[in-house]
This record gives sequence, structure tokens and C-alpha cells, in this order.
Amino acid sequence: MSKALAKRNPLPSKEATLFKELLTLYETRQLKKGLKTAEQILKKFPEHGETLCMKGLLLTHMGRREEGIDLVKKGVRLDLMSHICWHVFGLIQKADKNYEEALKSYTQALKFDKENMNLLRDSAQLQTHLRLFENLVDTRHTILRLRPNLRQNWVALAVAHHLNGQFAEARKVLEHYLRSLKNVTDADIEHSETLLYYVSVLEELGEFQEALSVLNQNARSRSIIDRTAILERRARLLSKLRSPEAEDAWHALIEHNPDNYDSYRGYLADKGIDLDTPSREALSTLQKFAELLTRATAPRRLQLNITSGSDFHDLAKTYITRGVEKGIPSLFADLKALYADKEKQAAIEDIADSLREEYAPSDSPSKNIEPTTYLWTLYFLAQHYSYLSQHSKALTLLSEALLHTPTLPELHLLRGRVLKRSGDFLGAVRAVNDARALDGQDRFLNTKCGKYLLRAGCVEDAERIFGMFTKKDAISPAVDLDDMQSLLFLLEEADAYRHLNKPNMALKRYMAVKKVFDEYEDDQFDFHGYNLRKFTIGIYFNLLKWEDQLRSHPAYVKAAIEASKIFVSLHDDPSILKSLTSSSTSPDPDALSPRRTPGPPSRINHFLHHFVGPLSDAEKKAKSKAKKAAKKVQEHPDKSQQNQNASADKDLEPAPPKDDDPDGMKLLATPDPLEQAAKLLQPIVKQLETKGTISDRRSKEGKTKSDVDVWTAVYDVAIRRKKLLQAVGALNHAKALNPHHPALHIRLVDLKQRASSLPQPPSSPIGSVFTSSISELLPDELSLETYNSQYLQQHSSNPNAVLACARVSQLLGAPLPDVEATVFGIFAEEVELDILTALETLSFLSFLKSARVDEFKVKSQERFPLSTAFKSSEEQAALKAQIFVVSTVDGSESAQDGKDVVEVVP
Repeated sequence: MSKALAKRNPLPSKEATLFKELLTLYETRQLKKGLKTAEQILKKFPEHGETLCMKGLLLTHMGRREEGIDLVKKGVRLDLMSHICWHVFGLIQKADKNYEEALKSYTQALKFDKENMNLLRDSAQLQTHLRLFENLVDTRHTILRLRPNLRQNWVALAVAHHLNGQFAEARKVLEHYLRSLKNVTDADIEHSETLLYYVSVLEELGEFQEALSVLNQNARSRSIIDRTAILERRARLLSKLRSPEAEDAWHALIEHNPDNYDSYRGYLADKGIDLDTPSREALSTLQKFAELLTRATAPRRLQLNITSGSDFHDLAKTYITRGVEKGIPSLFADLKALYADKEKQAAIEDIADSLREEYAPSDSPSKNIEPTTYLWTLYFLAQHYSYLSQHSKALTLLSEALLHTPTLPELHLLRGRVLKRSGDFLGAVRAVNDARALDGQDRFLNTKCGKYLLRAGCVEDAERIFGMFTKKDAISPAVDLDDMQSLLFLLEEADAYRHLNKPNMALKRYMAVKKVFDEYEDDQFDFHGYNLRKFTIGIYFNLLKWEDQLRSHPAYVKAAIEASKIFVSLHDDPSILKSLTSSSTSPDPDALSPRRTPGPPSRINHFLHHFVGPLSDAEKKAKSKAKKAAKKVQEHPDKSQQNQNASADKDLEPAPPKDDDPDGMKLLATPDPLEQAAKLLQPIVKQLETKGTISDRRSKEGKTKSDVDVWTAVYDVAIRRKKLLQAVGALNHAKALNPHHPALHIRLVDLKQRASSLPQPPSSPIGSVFTSSISELLPDELSLETYNSQYLQQHSSNPNAVLACARVSQLLGAPLPDVEATVFGIFAEEVELDILTALETLSFLSFLKSARVDEFKVKSQERFPLSTAFKSSEEQAALKAQIFVVSTVDGSESAQDGKDVVEVVP
């Protein structure tokens, strides 16, 4: 550093006083006054770095962000030895969520002001956020040395040691802190949470006896006031100590919450009984609890997991009878897990059928049964048959139930689910709308209707349904739902756009999901300080654990995989973008999603108008006012911005950025689609490599299916980026999870083809590893045609495998008739074809421009007689037009009569 830079010129007394006032004005958020004060100083000292930085900081909070950042950078260059300059620069970088650079700026600032508490606290938060736990320990030590009288600083240092894996050090800090405490008030929640944390640290260290002593002592003195936590930890510690008192402790915990499955599992584990293994001891123990806790369902339900044969039949009959008599809608969802055992599945069907006969309406005076019991029996049995894909039986039962009670929304919802599973997506919309019409103010029913509309491809109609509960002054329902981070809406609408062959809007929605998870990750920053101030330490550790596996959430995994597929397709076929660009019209720049072009109002518009009712006078005034304000902003944007700044001087958050890509075309036109795809998948890969698996609550096939999908997506991106080792590594991971997965079969052939078409072998050492890896994945002596044929013979009953073989045949250049013959093998009797695979296969045939598409639709219609998905486009358009019809009271159709009532076509 030069001498000129090293020498700092302090301000004269008057300006130094003004600068102190400037700092105070910023702290109190008096931005306009602060700006005037800064300009007053700069008139005399235009190159005073600290004042320039403060002025820049104020401007960034007043909507002039670019100008403010330039001033801050200039101020830092003018005074590199000022901790204020570096602190301000760090604040700017932190606001931009550039946490690594912000921490560097804070570190630089601390070189010139080592005991600045604001800098130290902000640095500690950044170090925690970036998981730099070793540096965090040093920072927390410094803070504690400077402020030892604040108990928050003691706990924060203990937490820093804990996060760094130094449990013994955390224990020492907590013990020193607890010894120094004086005059603790009764029922001090913060002290209670600290003691519970101390017990957990002792447990982590294996000091079970000491942990138990601390727990018992402070529970008796009521220093620990969380009764549930006391019972849970006491039972767990006694079990680890193999104490005879453990049984009573678990018993007390069960009585405290008799429907907590983990408590029963812990009680049985303490007695050496594994609840996952059927045994007489477990059954008799659960039976005792069932008799003791007459209102608890957990012991009765757990018995069903470990029994079989006649015992299961008797217990299941009692359990199901109790459920239908109480009218529990979730009874089937509760028992669905038992269907993995075919014997239990058959027993449940037998029980439900017998109950249906027993509860059937009768003229006999001896039968005194509540009518609703028969209704819920039909509901349960319909769910049973729907789950087994016996849709006709389920619909028959639901028709009987609807004749019995046509006003129960659950029946209409279930009917919609059955129709959806059978392939009648439009009929499912009608059924769910019938449920919605029973209670127009129910958000759940409206959401379900919107969701089913999206799945039927009615995107605009779905947005109108969602709009009934979104902000009325929002640009559109989609904008509001995006702001509310509605993952359900974003994913469902993305899928709908993907099926409608609108990759631009699909990609926009998938990337919106990615943005939501980015915000989740950023939101944790504030909690690093908040949780320590509030002493919610246990919750804080749960938060950090959840954030560490955030990108394994099913919503992010699905969005990343589907978005990466779109990026890969763009790389493979750039003409997709050209075709969309040529066919697109000028979008509305203020809308998140494309609007319907002006024209005659649709039937659903009339439906919504008559269902919701016309706008009130107040709503009309508000709408008119909003339009005038929007017009004023367009005509005088600068003046509007000034007025906004004047009324929001204390608001430090920048205004939300305007959406400059409402139709997703800019996103689709990215010059590096493969790099974008790789960035999306990288966090999931990191999770898989560190944890071994990702969470997948939605997949019936469990975590393995989702993991394989991730690795095949990683392969698709890596092989095109010429990352050869990464590509074969991804396939090795996928093969380890499921060597017979259809998606893996396609990629193995693709890999072999790409390797053979390389102009020259990869250079050493990559070349030898790459070649040997391919040989391990697919033997060299086996031709690809033979490999494909053998795979088809081995998995001829799997529809996805049949489709995969057809894709491979097309990849290998087989004649079209041969590919078609493979495709139509999907209709063999032994193939367990489902509606989604049939639709995917139809899409593949359409891609091939096969002349047998209509033949495939006919065969699919025969296999799925209730489906409407395989009808012609004209038939589907007619069905879609019938979803909502407005009829007058006398039955004649009308769209103009003010007395219209809603009628949904059956």
C-alpha cells in the first residue's frame, strides 16, 4: 500500500460532527435528511471516502441502486484503511446476497477496527451461513471477550463449538456460563432452553448419567418448563443407561401423547422388542395399551403391522368398523401401507364388503345403524377399488354413495380422483368442480379444482379459479401465487405448459421453483442471529439441518430434472426456439403469464361471474383507482418513483424487480443451456454424494426411482458437455441403484454409440478410465441390437421397459415398422400398462410421425374405456367446452341473463 493511501486526512471538527449525524440518520432510517447531510460534507470534501460510501449506501435504499454502488466503490478506493468504507461495501454485497465477498469486506474492516461489535456480529452470521465453523469459533470468542455480561454470547460460543464438532468445548462454555448465573427468575423460558441444550450436549458426549441428573434436578426445580421435552429426554436417557426405570418413563410419555408412534417404538425397543418384526410380545404389549388407552388409535394401528392371518382379520375388522362408524375420511390413507402384503389387502377387501352388506339400508326395525356409517363404508370401498385400478367398481360405489348423500364434497373429490386415474381428465374436472360448488368459500376445494384444470390443460381457466382467493390488485393470479411461493401451483402449471408444448412457459415456472428455494436458503440468514437472541437453540439446529438438505426436497428435484430436460432439448434442437419465436405474438410486458386475446367471453367467465357475483361498488372504485395509478406511473415514472421514495423513507428493501421476460422466451434463449442445466442439478448431486440419497415423499417406488432420474439427467447434461468421466460416473450410480431401470437402458446404449463415434479416443489418463468404465457398464462382445433384444425379453411385462426398447431401436436406426412393432407390444396381455405410460408412448409415436397413431389411440381406448385422453382433438375440444355450461332457471342455455345459475354438465 502506498504512503498516499496509508495516510488518512480526518475531517475538520464541523464536518466530523456532521458525519456523526449522518451515521445516526442512517441508523434511524431518515434517508432524505441523511442524503442532504452527506451532500453538505461533500461540497467541501468531494473525495472523502467515508462520506461517499455513506451517500452511496443511502442511494441504494432510495431506488438509485446502480448510482449508489458506484459511489461506494469510489469511496473504498479513496480510503482503503477505513473500516466504515469496508463495512458499507460489505453491507452492499450482503444485500446482493454475495455472502462470500461480503465476509471478505467485513474481514478487511476488522483489520482496522478489531473490536467493532456490529462488524463482529455480522461476520459471525456470515460465517455460520457459509458454514465456516472454525472461523466462527474465533469470532464468537472475540465477541464473548468484549461482552461477557450478555448470556447470549456464552450460548453463541457454545453453539459455535457444537457446529464445529467440539462438543467437549461446548460443554465447558455452558458449564462456566451456568456457574456464573445469578438471580434467574421463575419460569424463565430462555434459561429453560439453555438447560435443555446443555442436556443434549451431555448426551452427544455420551455422559448419559450426568445428563439425566441435570435433567431431573432442573425439572424438579422447574427451571426446565417444557414437560414434553422432559419426558422424551428422560425416557431416552434411561434407556441408554439400561435403567429399570426406563419402562415407567416410556409409559408416562405414551400417556402424555398416546398417538405418537415413536413413543411405542421406544417403549418396545427398551424391552428388546423390534416393532418391525412380528412377535407375540409386541402384539400383547400393544393390546395392553389399546385396552388402557381406549381413545388412542396408534396401538391398534401398530398391531395391524405385525399380525397376519385370522389375527389380522379380527383386528382389522375392529379397526375399520370403528373408523367408518366415526366417519373418518382418512381411514383408507391410514391403511394403504398394508396393501404391500397381498394377503392383508384381500382381507381388508373382504372386511369392507361384509361391512357394506351389514350396514346396507334395510326396512328391518332390528337394524339401528346410523345412515352415515353405510356412506363412509362405500367411501372406503371406493378408495380401495380405485387404488387397485378397478375404476368401474369404484365409480359404481360412488354413484350409490352420491344418491345417498349428494352434498358430501369428499365423494365428488374421490370421483374426480378415480376419473383422473382412469384417464378421463376432463370428467375429473367436472367432478371436482361439483365438490367446489358445494362450498365456494373453501380454499382447499377451489385449489383442487384449479389443480385438476391444470392437469386437463386448461391453464387460463385454472388461473381464474385460483384468482378467486389471490390479491385482487395483483397483476394476475399467477403473479400473486409466485410471490406467495406456491410450489403446488408452479409445478402443476409448469407440467401443464410442458404437456401443451410450451417449453418457454414451462421453463419459466420450473425456474420459479428454483428461485423459491434460493429464497429459502437466503431466508435462513436472519435466523442465525434471531434464534440465538430468543434462545430457541434446539429449533435452530433443526433449521440448519433442514437447510443443509434443502435441495433434496421433491419439489426442487422435480423442477431441476424437468428444466434440465428442456435445456438439453434446446441444445439438441435449437430450432425449437426459432419455431416458438416465429409463432409468438408480442406479450404483455406487465404480465407474468400470457393473457387470452380479446374476444367473446368464455363460458367459464360467465360461470365465475355468476358464481362469485358482480363487483361491489368499493371493489369497482379500488379497481379504477389501481388503473389510474398504473397509468400515472407509465406517464411519469420519475415522479412516481420520487413520491414512492418520499413515502417510504424508512423502507430499506429495494422495490421488486419488474419481470422483463413475461413469456419466458429470454430464459429459453440462453446461450449456454447445458451450463444452466448443470447448475440446477449440481446441488442435488452434492446431496446424493454426501448423504447417499434424497428425500422423495411422493414416489410410490420410494427414493430409488427419484435418485435414478437424477443420475440419468446428470448423464444427459454431462455427456453433451464432454464431461466423460462425470457421465459414466452418473450411470454407475444409477446402475448401483437399479440396474434394470428403463431410463438407464437407453443411456447405456447412447453412451456406447457416442463413445464409438468419437473422432479419437480421449487422452490419458481419462481415456483408459473412460474405456474401462464403458466395458463394465456394457460388455464389448455384446452388440447393441442383441443387448436391446435381451432386455426386452427379460422385461416384457414392464410397459416402461417396452417403450425404452422401442426408443433404443429408433436410436439404433431400425426401420420404422420394426419400431412400431415393438411399441405395440405394449398391449400384450402380460404387460401391466398404465394410463401415463400409454400417453408417453403415444407421444413417442407422434414424434416418429407414425401412420399408426390412430390405431394406437383405438387400442388404448379399448384398454382404458373410461379415458378421454385418446379421443380426437375435435372430441376433446367438445368435451372441454362442456366442462362449464351456464343455464337459466328454466333450463335453457344463456350467457347474458342476469338470473343465470351454475350447472355443470354431467
